[in-house]
Order: sequence, then structure tokens, then C-alpha cells
Amino acid sequence: MSKKLKKRIKRVAIGAAVYIVAVLFQTLFGELPWFCHLPLFLAAYVIIGGDVVKNALRNIGRGQVFDENFLMMIATVGAFFVGDYPEAVAVMLFYQVGECFQSYAVGKSRKSITALMDIRPDYANVLRDGDWTEVEPDEVLVGECIMVRPGERIPLDGVIEKGSSSLDTMALTGESAPRDVAEGDEVISGCVNKNGVLEVKVSKPYGESTVARILDLVENASSKKAKAENFITKFAKYYTPVVVICAALLAVLPPVVLGGGWSDWIYRALSFLVISCPCALVISIPLSFFGGLGGASKEGILIKGSNYLETLADTEVVVMDKTGTLTKGNFAVSKVVLSENVGNTGIVAVKPEDISVAAKSDDETMGREERMQAVLLQLAAYAESYSNHPISKSLLAAYGREVDVSLIQDAQEIPGHGVAVKVGNREILAGNEKLLASRDISFEQADEAGTLIYIGEDNRYLGYILIEDEIKKDAEKAIRDLKASGVKKIVMLTGDHEKVAAKVAENLSLTDYYAELLPGDKVSKVEELFTEKPEKGKLAFVGDGINDAPVLARADIGIAMGGLGSDAAIEAADVVIMTDEPSKIARAMKISRKTLAIVKQNIVFAIGIKVLVLLLAAAGMASMWAAVFADVGVAVIAILNAMRALRA
Repeated sequence: MSKKLKKRIKRVAIGAAVYIVAVLFQTLFGELPWFCHLPLFLAAYVIIGGDVVKNALRNIGRGQVFDENFLMMIATVGAFFVGDYPEAVAVMLFYQVGECFQSYAVGKSRKSITALMDIRPDYANVLRDGDWTEVEPDEVLVGECIMVRPGERIPLDGVIEKGSSSLDTMALTGESAPRDVAEGDEVISGCVNKNGVLEVKVSKPYGESTVARILDLVENASSKKAKAENFITKFAKYYTPVVVICAALLAVLPPVVLGGGWSDWIYRALSFLVISCPCALVISIPLSFFGGLGGASKEGILIKGSNYLETLADTEVVVMDKTGTLTKGNFAVSKVVLSENVGNTGIVAVKPEDISVAAKSDDETMGREERMQAVLLQLAAYAESYSNHPISKSLLAAYGREVDVSLIQDAQEIPGHGVAVKVGNREILAGNEKLLASRDISFEQADEAGTLIYIGEDNRYLGYILIEDEIKKDAEKAIRDLKASGVKKIVMLTGDHEKVAAKVAENLSLTDYYAELLPGDKVSKVEELFTEKPEKGKLAFVGDGINDAPVLARADIGIAMGGLGSDAAIEAADVVIMTDEPSKIARAMKISRKTLAIVKQNIVFAIGIKVLVLLLAAAGMASMWAAVFADVGVAVIAILNAMRALRA
């Protein structure tokens, strides 16, 4: 709770105490003249509502006449003039209680988003002239080395040159599990170093770092308003002067036409003014959207504005990139297949004592074929040991043991074909079908969806290894949740081969897919999908690569997988999934629909109650107390309802 709010609550509480004394005094000494009671009520009024009157007069001087301060001032001052002192102070008291409640609710909502501001680093320890110097993060240059001690926040993006640790990424991704990092790993700014000292080589200036981009997104989120917010702003602009004119006519016309009863009609007009105050709508609608944005940010979903939150709720078509969105974007061995002729002759290992446990001939838990598959994988690892290609790395990772490079006498990388290495008196080949064909080795081409590495030894074909891009763990759940949330069409676009795309689409039960697309083809395909979608439905595109930026910008709403996504994709997107989990897309839609439902509930409830009580007040059937409920009571209920949006 802010100091300003505490000060306001204290002042209202003192005013309320004076008001209670005034009411007791009037109850005990009601026979005394009016001027004996007035000073106490006036004192209570000034203490409680002095700032409202001051703001109203100041706004009138600025030409901003018709606002809620003006309505409350006219209504309460008018009540004093007709002798309703207790009602006049009570209206202002309950109004201020509602305002305090509103300030608390808005503060709590804002806190859920501005908590992200805690990720802003205060300093960076940079190595200069052999010493560690503490400087502002924006003073550190790309290529310089910074040190991050345990408990400190990583100030800039970079690569670990020395040390290992666990990082707390909660503020960025919403995930509680720490992330282990070591030398060679990339780290992003905003994470907290939990243990171990890290030395990091800076890869981006502070202005382009992850933390700077996120802070920029958060600070600008509230500037992009939804249609409902813009409607309420325009509604209040015209609504307030209209009700003031109606109240004036209600106070003057009936007594003039019907004759007499001025006090009664003025009282009705004052009640009308109190009821008509639009604060329930003006406060609760933006608060609902703010709560939705805050609730989403708690789960690692950054939505750049209320308008995008609104668009998410109407999404009926989701178009997704494959690599990095539905798949991990890294390769892994999924199958090892032996050639039929190996069954008779077997495979000779590079070095018997270097064979993995699963391949040892004395391992009775494994069959002969499985042992030979392990040896085939070993040969592929030796062949690929000199290459830094992702395919080579996946083979080495699957082998899982150190390669004795001293056994390799010669290594040759053949562009577009593969690699050939000499181990002892044998030549081991690993590559595509062109490599085996160039050596006149007969083999049967495999019909598999993925990257195939054919393995040969001298003039003999041994088998092949299938390498695939792994599907993300929650990709299947993401598609299932999207369908359950009402998305009618889920389409995958990829530049990958037809067979690979078909397999991923089948495994995930996608509606449709398009393969072997260039970046420009993706934009054309999205344009085509636009013509097929329902008129009121929205199209969302989900991607992570730099080549996805044009499509992200073209879609009704662009969603970037931001944890490992490119800067260009995050910049072009309207929603950023910090955890790189596709299942969060359906979660974001659920939050948006819940927020929109709360907004609609508040609009219907606030307008419905106000119209009803306005009619009763005009007919003389609603007192000032009913007016207080129609204003403050409705506002408090609407605010409480709006705060539900925070609970994502």
C-alpha cells in the first residue's frame, strides 16, 4: 500500500469520526437551530471531501468541467443547501471509501505487472585494466567480460566464459525450476544467479538486451487500449454533460410546470447526479484489462496491450511455424537401422574396450542386433567427431562417450556428401546417399521422414541412422487445448521437407500443413488463409525465427516464442511467450476470454443498476442512500469483479 493511499485513508477515517460525532450531536440535540449542527457536518465534509471539491474547481478552471469530481461536488453541496447535512457528508464519505478501495485495487493490479520492473539490473561488474569495476549496465560494451556473483541479477545478455551455476528465471518466465548453466551456455539478462561465480562475455548492448526489451514491452502495454476501453472513454465524455443537463431539467421543469415542490425535485435531481457518476465503468473496465495483462505476465506471457488481449479472445485460426515452435529446433537420434548384409558378417568396433556398455559382447541383457546398433552409432560418432554441424553434435550426444581422436589418422569433409575418416586400416563413411554412390557402394535408400546418415565401412554398407528434430513435450497438449478452446483450424507452415512436415502434422493431429516454403511463401500462404477464415474470427501466427517477422506483423495477432526467439520476431509480435511453451498460447486465449467476460459483466451490471435507480430517483422512489449504493456500491462490486482477472 502506497504512502499516498495510507495518508488518504487516515484523513477519511478522521473525517468519518467527526461525522459520527455530528450525527450523534444532531440526534441528541435535534431541537437546536440548523446553524448549531452545520459546523460539525461542514468540518467532516471538508476533512473527507476537501480534495474532491479542490479538484473539481481546478478542473473547471482548466475547462474540464464534466467529471466525477464535479458531479460529487454539485450533488453534495446541493444537499447542504436543501438541509440534508447527514446525506451530503455520507455521500462524500462513501465516495471516498470507494476511491480508496479503487486505489488499492489498481495498485495491486499494477504491482503484478510492475513486479517485472524488479528485473532491471542496477549495476554490472566489468573487467577493465585487470580490475573488476562497477558501472551502469548501459556503459558496458559488447565483447567485454562481466562477473556475476551469487545472488546478483545478470545485467546483460552474453555467453559464459568461466564458471557454472543455477539461474532463477521466475521473473522472466514464471517458471520456478532453476536452469543449470555452464561454460559455453548463453545467458539472458534479468535472471538471478543462485550460486557459483560466473564470468560472462557480453553479446549485446544493454538497449538490445532481453531485460531492456521486456521492460519496454511492459511500460508500453497500457498505452494500447481495447475497443471496450476506448468506448468507455468516449461514453464518459458525452454521458456526463448529458446527465448534468438532465438533472438540471429534473430540478427546474417539474416545479415550473406543476407548480411548487422545489425542495423535493432538487433532492431528486441531486440523487440523480450521484447515481449517474460513471466511475464504476471508468474504473472497472481498464482495471479488468490491467488485471488480465498482469495475470498473463505471472505465467510468462507478455501481452503488449489490451487491444491484443481482446483480439486473442476472438482467435479462430492459428498458424504455426514448425522449428522452434512445435519442435525444439535441435536434432536427436531417433533410430539406428542395420543393413541386412551385416547380419552375417557383423561390425568391427573401433576399439573393443571403447565400446559402450550396451554394445559389449558379454552384456547378456542386450541382443546381438542391439549391440551391433551401438557399434554402428560408435562408428558414426568417430566419423563425425571433427565436425561442428548440429547433425554431428547429435550423433556425438547419442554416443555419449569420449572419442579417442588419436585413433583417427585422417579426416575429410566432403561438401554436400558427408565425411570420411581413416581409423587403423579401415575407412569409415558417414553422410547422405551421394557419398555412398560416389564410392560405388550398393545400398537400399530408406524411406524415412527426417535426416538420414548412411554409414559405410570400406566398400560395405552397414546401415543408417535417423535424426529428427524433437517435438516439444507440451506441443501435443498445446494443439489439444487450442481445439478445446474453440480454435477451428490449426495450420503448420515450414520450410522443411514434405515427409518431415507430414510426420509432425500427423503426430500432433494438426488440421493442415504446408511444407518446403520460403519466407516469402509463408506470407502468401497466410494471405490465402485470411480469405478462408470466418469474417469475425481472428488469425494468429506463432513463430520464433527472424524469417517469421513479416508473417507475425501481417497476422491479426502475432505470437513469438520469446525465451529463445530472435529479436526480430519478438519485436514484430503482439504477444511473447517467455517460456517457449506452445501450450501457453491456449492459456493466453483463456485469460483473454475470462478478462473479456469480466468486462462485459461489469458493463451490463453497472449500466443496468444505474438505469434502474435513475428511473426510481426521477420518480421520487429512491433516496440519497440508494444513490450512494448505485454509485459507490456498484463501483466497489465492479472493482471486486475486475480483480478476478488477476487470478489467471
